[in-house]
Amino acid sequence: MTPAHFTFSSTFILGLMGLALHRTHLLSALLCLEGMMLSLYMALSLWTFELSSISFTPSPLMLLAFSACEASAGLALLVATSRTHGTDQLKALNILQC
Repeated sequence: MTPAHFTFSSTFILGLMGLALHRTHLLSALLCLEGMMLSLYMALSLWTFELSSISFTPSPLMLLAFSACEASAGLALLVATSRTHGTDQLKALNILQC
């Protein structure tokens, strides 16, 4: 495993661990998701560069576009949650409660 591959995989694993273990605020969960998407983007860009194939060239840009859509939806949910509940803590969000 090259150092670049190790860096991207460890960045993804650290984002996943942060998402799984530090579930206090919605903003920290969104930041962990963005870190994971950034590591996936960099790994996919490196992979398409190593393959030197024309057919895989638009895939990092598509992933980046989906990541931007995910970020905007997450921030919209963060604003809506903080307006209705008064906080962005995940403890306050109970799905079973109306």
